Amino acid sequence: MSITKEKESSRDKLLRTASRLFQLQGYHATGLNQITKESGAPKGSLYYHFPNGKEQLAVESVERTAKFVADGIEHGLDKHEDPSEAIQEFIKDLAERFHNDRSLEGVPIASVALETALVSEPIRKACQTGYESFQNAFTQKLINSGYEETRAKELGIVINSMIEGAFLLSFTMGNTEPLLLISKQIPVLLE
Repeated sequence: MSITKEKESSRDKLLRTASRLFQLQGYHATGLNQITKESGAPKGSLYYHFPNGKEQLAVESVERTAKFVADGIEHGLDKHEDPSEAIQEFIKDLAERFHNDRSLEGVPIASVALETALVSEPIRKACQTGYESFQNAFTQKLINSGYEETRAKELGIVINSMIEGAFLLSFTMGNTEPLLLISKQIPVLLE
């Protein structure tokens, strides 16, 4: 019995490539010709799948990336029942991935959000929704562990903000110290 791999659609190729390039280069530095060329998708497929052009492609790229990251957060948090331990280990796993490959998975929409928040309401809203999905993963873990809903929501925002900031500092410093420091402080925060 042979297992055949389903062929990736032109639309998926464009989204995957655009997501990667927006993360690496930012929104304004990434051109549609580059996305089409690097994706290997037929040139006409870009406007067929994304009739509103680059902005629509960016919105859907942010949504796709945010879902991937939110699912990763939820999966990481499910590894431990205790919320403090789960969040600490999740952050340590992020630090290890950063150390091994300088992965941008931890800050998947930051560059797009910073570049476009004041110029594109649809992209800003997609980024906002993405960040909310990250925060909600932490919030839900805390609620499931007995935290009061309002406090859990506040902590979800704080934890996600700490991780986003620590990733930025880790990239700037070239090491994982900021991520490891916030991991260390999670038990204090959750007291």
